[in-house]
Parts: sequence; structure tokens; C-alpha cells
Amino acid sequence: MSTHTDVFVIGAGPAGLTAAYCLTKENPSVIVIEKDPVYVGGISRTVEYNGFMFDIGGHRFFSKSKEVVDLWKEILPDDFIERPRLSRIYYGGKYYSYPLSAFEALSNLGIVTSAACMASFGYAKTFPITNPGNFHEWVRNQFGEKLFSIFFKTYTEKVWGMSCDEISADWAAQRIKGLDLGVAVVNALKKALLPKRKPKAGEPVVKTLIESFQYPRKGPGMMWDAAARKIQKRGAKVLKGRELQKLTYDNDRKLWDIEVSLAGGGRETYTARHVVSSAPVRELVEKITPTPISLSHARALRYRDFLTVALIVNKGDLFPDNWIYIHDPSVKVGRVQNFRSWSPEMVQPGMSCLGLEYFCFEGDGLWSAPDSELIALAKKEIAKIGLIAESDVTDACVVRQPKAYPVYDEDYRDNVATIRRDLEGFYPSLHMVGRNGMHKYNNQDHAMMTAMLTAKNIMAGRRVYDIWNVNEDAEYHEAGGSGVKEALGSERLVPQKTKSAA
Repeated sequence: MSTHTDVFVIGAGPAGLTAAYCLTKENPSVIVIEKDPVYVGGISRTVEYNGFMFDIGGHRFFSKSKEVVDLWKEILPDDFIERPRLSRIYYGGKYYSYPLSAFEALSNLGIVTSAACMASFGYAKTFPITNPGNFHEWVRNQFGEKLFSIFFKTYTEKVWGMSCDEISADWAAQRIKGLDLGVAVVNALKKALLPKRKPKAGEPVVKTLIESFQYPRKGPGMMWDAAARKIQKRGAKVLKGRELQKLTYDNDRKLWDIEVSLAGGGRETYTARHVVSSAPVRELVEKITPTPISLSHARALRYRDFLTVALIVNKGDLFPDNWIYIHDPSVKVGRVQNFRSWSPEMVQPGMSCLGLEYFCFEGDGLWSAPDSELIALAKKEIAKIGLIAESDVTDACVVRQPKAYPVYDEDYRDNVATIRRDLEGFYPSLHMVGRNGMHKYNNQDHAMMTAMLTAKNIMAGRRVYDIWNVNEDAEYHEAGGSGVKEALGSERLVPQKTKSAA
């Protein structure tokens, strides 16, 4: 016999739990399922290992949206700490401050290379590529070919496992649009030469110059564990170790029939009026029956996977950075997280935990390598870049994260648009939210905003808000200001002319 609920949520990550949290304020008839048998939070979970805690990727709690910030504080009112933001780039055996320090960059690169960078920048601004179509062309227009090759090409190709010529310009526009080289250099010079002052009203803020952020004292998992507890306290359910197998819409009953498999074996069935999905779009479409006509487009969507090798170190304060970008092509590691600098409460006294992040494809050599090989590689590479000696590592573990990043290749936009038209046209009570649910590289706060607005749509009985406009403004994440209006644009708050969501 099937269990009935008003809203069935697939995935207990930031988007899924936010949707459930908002919905259960008015209606407890909500069930959330999560594939992971242990953790909620998705990629924003906090993993525990032998008394150490670490974040999967590093998640700053900073948002332009007052609504999101207020929700964070509502869910987790007493456990935020303010942390300084410090990160560097490692390239060519040297470290560069990030954001840019003009004097340090000049010193590290040398006069000849620095002059070549500025000449290349000037040339790009004088002769820009019209309508840049890929990441390479977009960054070249913004920074010049020389800086592209030094500070963008290697790291970006590590992250995505593909040429910068194959990556959509949308990726650059969404993630680095707010960073202007000229403004960054001027800010670096002012910071070095002039007394610190507060920005004047209306003065533009370079997005990468945010110098502190909020963070739960024991990692982002605190937020999502608390959200799950509060959702269940209201009478709803958060069920772990469950994976969607089949999703069927009965047009006569106006209900979804849902089949779920359990991690330990067995099946469960549910019916629901609405389904909210934060599952990867490719997986979702493959499980809908009858088969959507957009299935081939869903199967064409690609994902980049990710693994963290956490190294336990028998030393305390290693370096102050929260994370370091590893642009150097001589090592495979892409980024190093220093979890003591995220929060001292995440590590044992007098110890440290470093997270070496490797970007890969599920099933490739890195992903499939035994943990022992990955730990040996991480120890070798952390010593090579000079952060610690191999002998400083006393313990280690490996965590794999499938489908960490939706790939922005040249066809992704058309594929997503086709899927969206198909599913929204036939299934007005199916709602896709979050990073993988929408195949959009949303930050945590953007994913939450899509869920908050989806909850409003469900409670209103129609699609009042077009959630696909969240984060269309690439400067949303760190531009300052507040509110849904800035996220969507005031004109987009007008009710959408779509079919009823009831």
C-alpha cells in the first residue's frame, strides 16, 4: 500500500531541505528521500572521520539575499562564527594572493612577464573578440591571452577535464564576471598605499574582495542536520538510504506514483500531489514514465565528479588560508582546503586537516584508484608544493562525490531548455530545484533561493516565480544588497503566465 503525501521531495541537499523546511511551516504533509544512508546536506554535508570534520568543497555562508541569510539564522541561530577569507593561487612554484596583489604579482612574474600580461590585456581591450562563444574567448576579452594562460587555463581544465575552447562562455559569465582586472589592480594599489576606509555609498565593489564570511562552527552539515530535525519535528519525514526508481504521473487522479528502493534492499511506494526534485536532471528524466520526449537531451547532459583526500596532520597552524587554488600543471590536485582555517572546532587540538581536491569523471583512473593510491598521491603532491612534509601526515581518508558539477559544454543550454519545456509542459506539478536539479552551477544560497520560491509557488497553487531567473545576474553572489528583487529583477516578481501548478 502506498503512503500518500502532498509534496514528495527527492534529495536532502540544500535545495531539497530548504523546500521542505519552507513548506512544512504551513503543511506537514511532506516526505523527503535521500540516497545517502548516513548524511543529509548533499555536497554541503560535513563528513566526520576519527574526530575530524571536513566540508566537501568548502562552503562559505555569504549571500546577497536577506531572505536566505535570515533563513540560515532561523535554522541555526546560535552556531555561526565569522571567519576571515584568505586564499592564494599556487603557480610555477610560487604563491599569489587572491584577490590580486599588484606588487606581489609583479615580483613573482617578473618585469618581462608582467609587461607581457599588461600588453596582452591592453590588446584584448582594444581588439575584443565579438560575441565570445567559449570560456577561452570570454576570459581572453576580460584579461588578455597571457593572463588567461597563466591564471585560468590550467586550473579550469583541471576542474572540467576538457579544453577551455569546449566550455561555454556562460561558465565564465556566471562565475567570474564581477572580477575586473583594472579595478582589481587599482584596489590592490590603494590597499597597499592608502589607509583602509569603508566604501562610499554607490561605489562598486569587486566581487572577489569580500574579506569575511559566516560559517557554522562544525561545518555546513550542522545547518542541514538542524533543518532535517526541525522538518521532522513539524510532522514531516526525512528518509535516508532511499533512491528514486520510478516516477509516474496519473493525469486522471492528478497524482504522482513513486517507487523507491532502500539501501538495505526492498521497495517503498508513495503517492504525491507535487514532486520537488533536486536529483541530477539526467537521472530524473530517465526514471519518469512514460518516457519523456526529451530523454535524449537529458542523456546528453554531462557532469564532473570530485574526490577529496583528507590528510590528518600532526601540526597545528600550518598556514592561514581557507583554501589554495593549485594552478600548477605539475600536480593533479586542483585545490587544497585547510579546515582548521574554516573552523578550529572541526579539528583536534594541535592538529590540522587538509583536504586535497581532485576533479575527475566517475569511472576514470582517479575515481577508480584504490584509496591507498590516492592517499599516497596526495601526500606526495602536498609535499611537492611545499605545504607540509609527507612524514607530517598521521592518517587519511578518501571521500568521493559523484555529479559534483554540472558541465557547461556548448550544448548544455539547448538541452536544458528542451527538457524544461518538455517537463513543465506536461507535468506542472513537477518542480526542479537546486544545482543538479536545474543543471545550473548554483552556489548554496542560489540553490536555496530556487527552493524557497518553489515552495511559494506550490503554496500559491501556480508558478508565481520563475525560479530559472535566480542567478542569471552573475554578480549576485557577492555584490552586496539584499532581497528576491535583486535575485530575479523586480519585473520578474510579476506572476508568471504559466499553467496552474495545482
